[in-house]
Amino acid sequence: MARTVGTVSRGIRAPIIRAGDDLVEIVTASVLEASKDAGFAIQDRDVLAMTEAIVARSQGNYATVDQIAADVRAKLGGGTVGVLFPILSRNRFAICLRGIAKGCKKVVLLLSYPSDEVGNHLISVDAMDEKGVDPYKDVLTLEKYRELFGYEKHPFTGVDYVEYYQNLIRESGAEVEILFANDPRAVLPYTKDVLTCDIHTRKRTKRLLKAAGANRVLGLDDIMTESVNGSGYNETYGLLGSNKATEEQVKLFPRSCQGLVDAIQARMLAETGKHVEVMVYGDGAFKDPVGKIWELADPVVSPAYTAGLEGTPNELKLKYLADNDFAALQGEDLRRAIEEKIREKDGSSLVGNMAAQGTTPRRLTDLIGSLCDLTSGSGDKGTPIVYIQGYFDNYTTE
Repeated sequence: MARTVGTVSRGIRAPIIRAGDDLVEIVTASVLEASKDAGFAIQDRDVLAMTEAIVARSQGNYATVDQIAADVRAKLGGGTVGVLFPILSRNRFAICLRGIAKGCKKVVLLLSYPSDEVGNHLISVDAMDEKGVDPYKDVLTLEKYRELFGYEKHPFTGVDYVEYYQNLIRESGAEVEILFANDPRAVLPYTKDVLTCDIHTRKRTKRLLKAAGANRVLGLDDIMTESVNGSGYNETYGLLGSNKATEEQVKLFPRSCQGLVDAIQARMLAETGKHVEVMVYGDGAFKDPVGKIWELADPVVSPAYTAGLEGTPNELKLKYLADNDFAALQGEDLRRAIEEKIREKDGSSLVGNMAAQGTTPRRLTDLIGSLCDLTSGSGDKGTPIVYIQGYFDNYTTE
């Protein structure tokens, strides 16, 4: 076992990307320049990943508040609309909400509690228990919510999102009524036209509303699915995965990325002779144990990736082998026995094998995307490209 280093994840700096930029050229050149500067060699099965943000920016995939409003008005009628289960985020939802409100006469805003879908808490679970509130069945008006819980501010942002969203809707020209419930059907006594804004539970929410007699039921994935007055769009995810660009504009999730990752893979092969896997990544999928936020506010971790990233890990748990199969061995004998066990893997699935118990049961793209998201960060690191080496290595790799 000559090698002493396993997986390495590097953030790669790149130019600031603008609409129309050639990402195949920029991404490839950035990685090749970094390999020379940092002294690492390109290898087969390395992973080259780029943020969804630079892909969307290169596509010029943006929509304005007025364009969102026009689409909402056309699809939901412009009257009273229930807006259900939005996440509590100035970056992710506030500008979308401005557009939605501008396309309605009145918004009935239904907020989930004690937290939104990705873990931003309106109230603590302890406070909810103390007040005897049952989140599975109780529907609270704004007045009742204030009576019970007062004016809670987000611990990290210092924002009272109830007040913030209420003011934002009014400033956009719509009336507003706010409810708190976890059953989407609670909105139906107020309006039969509904825009559900949840991300990962949206199909169930739509199904429940339609079965309960709602009239028009759309999700964020149904808004901005085609160009509106010259806007960008995403035919699959609509407004899902969008981020604030300016006070009047959002950047949409990138569209049609598969051709890009395939082209970069081909370019890297032509330049280096190595077969590198390529992916686009957005939010990782992990939960902060302190803030309780589940990071994944995008509809998927990776909207496009090359074929070698399909599937899940197929690994043995070394500590299981050491403590069970080879408990009587030590030192060099233990090392050789474990190496031989790893070499015996024939590529068939290890699902159900006790020696694989405890390995992370997630898709490769979700695992690698989470690693990339943590590597690149969301601030001023300036590394929208991540280059990973050794991810597919194991204990026997020299």
